[in-house]
Amino acid sequence: MSDYVSLHPMDRGGIVGGMLPETGLNTGVCDLISDAGKLTAMKVKSAKPGKHFDGGGLYLHVQPKGRYWRLKYRHAGKEKLLALGVYPEVGLGEARRRRDDARGMLRDGLDPSAQRKQNRLNAVQVSENTFGNIATEWLQKQAPGMASVTYDKAKWLLSLAGGLATRPIAEITAREIYTLLKPLEAAGTLETAHRVKQRIGQVFRYAIAHGKVEHDPTSALRGALAPVVSTSRAAITDPAKVGELLRAIEGYQGQPVTHAALRLAPLLFVRPGELRHAEWSEIDLDAAVWRIPAGKMKMREGHIVPLAPQAVAILNALKPLTGRYAYVFPSLRTASRPMSENTINAALRRLGYDKATMTGHGFRALASTRLNELGWAPDLIERQLAHAERNKVRAAYNRAQYLDERKKMMSAWADYLDGLRAGGKVIAINRKAQ
Repeated sequence: MSDYVSLHPMDRGGIVGGMLPETGLNTGVCDLISDAGKLTAMKVKSAKPGKHFDGGGLYLHVQPKGRYWRLKYRHAGKEKLLALGVYPEVGLGEARRRRDDARGMLRDGLDPSAQRKQNRLNAVQVSENTFGNIATEWLQKQAPGMASVTYDKAKWLLSLAGGLATRPIAEITAREIYTLLKPLEAAGTLETAHRVKQRIGQVFRYAIAHGKVEHDPTSALRGALAPVVSTSRAAITDPAKVGELLRAIEGYQGQPVTHAALRLAPLLFVRPGELRHAEWSEIDLDAAVWRIPAGKMKMREGHIVPLAPQAVAILNALKPLTGRYAYVFPSLRTASRPMSENTINAALRRLGYDKATMTGHGFRALASTRLNELGWAPDLIERQLAHAERNKVRAAYNRAQYLDERKKMMSAWADYLDGLRAGGKVIAINRKAQ
């Protein structure tokens, strides 16, 4: 007797209240027989090769290679087969429970086999749509529009959210994110905590746009973290103290590459990330210019740094040490990467300058303050600092108009620093750039 189950009249071969095919039994009678159960644990254990029916479409298929539970059923007028497990991992009781679950789906008009495939697909999607995978995808999409320094910082900030990496993004809650951020807040690194939260939010908004998640839980954390108190970056600007700093740098006893970077920082006053990512291919020592490509700049705009004779001399002395590498200041661990972002600050600490007194970024504030006080045109200084010009027409004019004046300013600035370092009488370099 062929033993299968169909719980919808229209699925019974199109016969309502009729006879089940190949059985000779009324459908109602068959349902009663199905519910009775025919197998026992002993019968299952000792069953010989073949098909052994239990009722409701469930049977044990004994083959030389194993004993398999199967469910025969009809859906949408078609006979189908569903695997329910392997004996003895799945016993008779569990097999019946699985059969009953499948019959429940049939009562709801669902195909158990199709539902299983959908569940497997959902499980695969959940495993693929982890926060870590989507964060990586987001970073790859953003990379072309990010300066390398910004990309590295974003990657680092997301690494601090590593606790979320293997979690399905659709299951992550605001509570989880807050729990991850609390240690950063407790350590006093408030700005880092806020920036990590910001990057997590960007990943979630990317996931929303691609249909992987419904909402951004970071929006519920507005005001949850202590606010960041804005402070000016630590910088020495007093001429006498600047002279002391320059003399300390001159006497630095650490690595030669680090020493060269320290000496160049006040002469060039570029952003620390731009300095450490400098490549020899960008520097023309004969023309005394360093052309930084747009991809490395915060504002995504190419930048020219005129090199004073003092800067050229430092680079000429450094070239025999690192000229065979791509980076002017390669990492001590591997020449394929630039030196660490902490190198300059660590060297300043070694010289006795704590983070509240002077930082690598502080050389920009030093130059801006002194050059403005010495009378150089603000537009000229801002252009050399590579600050964004909101007026595009004015920006284009400034780039073309100010290069010669910037060369003069950078040379005069280097001479001014020499005077401060010497500790003697410094001749003011105040002149208005025309």
